[in-house]
Amino acid sequence: MQTSKNPAVIGVVRSISGSNVSVQLYSSLNSTISYIYGNGYKVGQVGGFVKIPQGYVNLYGSIVQIGADAVPDLLKDRNVGLRWMTVQLVGEGANGQPFERGISQYPMIDDEVHIVTEDDLVNIYGRQHGAEFVPIGVISGAENIPALVDVNKLVSRHCAIVGSTGTGKSTTVAGVINTLIDTDRFPSSRIVLIDIHGEYGSTFENKANIFRINSGNAQEKKLVVPYWAMSFDEFVNFSFGDVSDSDRAQIAEYVLRLKKLTVREHAEKYTYLKEDQITADTPIPFSLKRLFLYLYRLVFSTHHAPQTGQKFCEIDNDFNPANTTEEFSDCDGKKLSGSIEPFCVPTYKAIVDKQIYLAKASLNLKRQLLQLQARLSDPRYDFVFNPEGFVPSEKGALNNDLEVLLKNWYGEKTLSVFDVSGVPSSILMDIVGIMLRLMYDSLFWGRKLEQGARERPLLIVMEEAHNYLGTNNNNRASSIVRRIVKEGRKYGIGAMIVSQRPSEIDPTILSQCGTTISLRLTNSNDKGIVANTVSDNLSGLVNMLPILKTGESIIVGEAVRMPMRVNIQLPEVSLRPDSQDPCVAKNSEQKKGWNKKLQIKDGAYLDITKTWRTQKLEIN
Repeated sequence: MQTSKNPAVIGVVRSISGSNVSVQLYSSLNSTISYIYGNGYKVGQVGGFVKIPQGYVNLYGSIVQIGADAVPDLLKDRNVGLRWMTVQLVGEGANGQPFERGISQYPMIDDEVHIVTEDDLVNIYGRQHGAEFVPIGVISGAENIPALVDVNKLVSRHCAIVGSTGTGKSTTVAGVINTLIDTDRFPSSRIVLIDIHGEYGSTFENKANIFRINSGNAQEKKLVVPYWAMSFDEFVNFSFGDVSDSDRAQIAEYVLRLKKLTVREHAEKYTYLKEDQITADTPIPFSLKRLFLYLYRLVFSTHHAPQTGQKFCEIDNDFNPANTTEEFSDCDGKKLSGSIEPFCVPTYKAIVDKQIYLAKASLNLKRQLLQLQARLSDPRYDFVFNPEGFVPSEKGALNNDLEVLLKNWYGEKTLSVFDVSGVPSSILMDIVGIMLRLMYDSLFWGRKLEQGARERPLLIVMEEAHNYLGTNNNNRASSIVRRIVKEGRKYGIGAMIVSQRPSEIDPTILSQCGTTISLRLTNSNDKGIVANTVSDNLSGLVNMLPILKTGESIIVGEAVRMPMRVNIQLPEVSLRPDSQDPCVAKNSEQKKGWNKKLQIKDGAYLDITKTWRTQKLEIN
């Protein structure tokens, strides 16, 4: 086959089918590198680009196949050689004009196909024009060309970062976040990171508010999720578990009365709120201990008379410590025995003869109240039931109200990291869902205000999302994230889904992610999920996923002008997430892991026991 005198020409068009173009390479190309004006360019690299000039317009395409598989079907029976490639057309650009997706014309048979030079790549991937385009790395194989993403579409249209374990996913997340919280470029950015395994605290300790249940130093804040800020359904399900509809209605009535009591007792604080506007869902402080003792009295109290006309028996003080029998009032002013501070549950006289009777309350809550009693005494649940700084008094007074919580969570710094690794696994999904729902609802109603999300958008980053956003999950986290990805764009709330198993994430959630940053993936199901998100007729790029280097990714979707293979700009080694593989063996002067000489210090396993029991990573 004849060659061209132009060193940039590598072949000619032989077949056109839709957006696919079959190109026959010149036989004179004996090297995989062609030199143009002194610069060397690789020829025929899968994932690379070629140019097909059409007068004043250049058509651009991505190489998806090379060799025998690229020979057109009608020519496979003929001796046409193996020097073929398949190109998928993706866009065009006039001379001196920026690249645009889509094509207005097709090439013709025998049109020449050119190597894409560095100038062409700059035209394809774009230059940094305006604040919306930011570099998050460089193009693989063209280190002088920044990888630009449109922050508007990355955040508002949602995105996903996926990759097998050990491919640099957490480090990539840290690199992207570092770009987005650059105070010179985005002084008012707002990002919330849900950190399931506690990997990011050291990475962002000087840049973010770090929330932990067991905070280890003064720079960290206590993670609290006050029960009174929950919706009524969240509160009942979290506190009582399964409750019948009739019992739920009665609990709702009591909760509503307590919330109205708070507003009535502190009218000077709630001047903007009328009692008839309050519902059981309104996030207003109330005393859970007061509610518990009231319900406990109705269900567990014993009486001297059966059914009607019952009188309460005196409580058995042999069980109760001193100063625990002071009286307190419920919303109606009735006097009850028991103690809120210090909290103590009364013990009623047992039924030892026919003179003592059980209560005839319609509530069927014995099991649920005993469960709540156990949780109230469990320190692992203090961040919900006894939240430091947010505990209401008997009549609803408290030091810090909801505005302080919201400011701490997403208003004080550009980044907030919620380390939920200390949350009991049995309630993790509920806690994540409740936190996300609180953020969403508050910003939904405040969307038109200065600190609302339309004026200052919020990006929620969800690490290890497959743990709580699974395909078959119908938990609170999954429900609110589905709502965020469907509706959040209109209110300035974006989501970044991070997972090593995209095939295990709810398809409804993943399908709403307009941009996908995919690191190395080897599982066929996971690759198929990514392939379904590629809307650029470039699904052939997915075949490159198993061979990506650690830290290298393919970015496709709305936030990039073209699908691109990128080396993400990573944080310094000392500031990377705590997710590196441990050293098993290392051949060096300072031996580590299994190479290190066995020496067990006194108290080594006592220290392990202490950290386990105290649920803290460091020993005081």
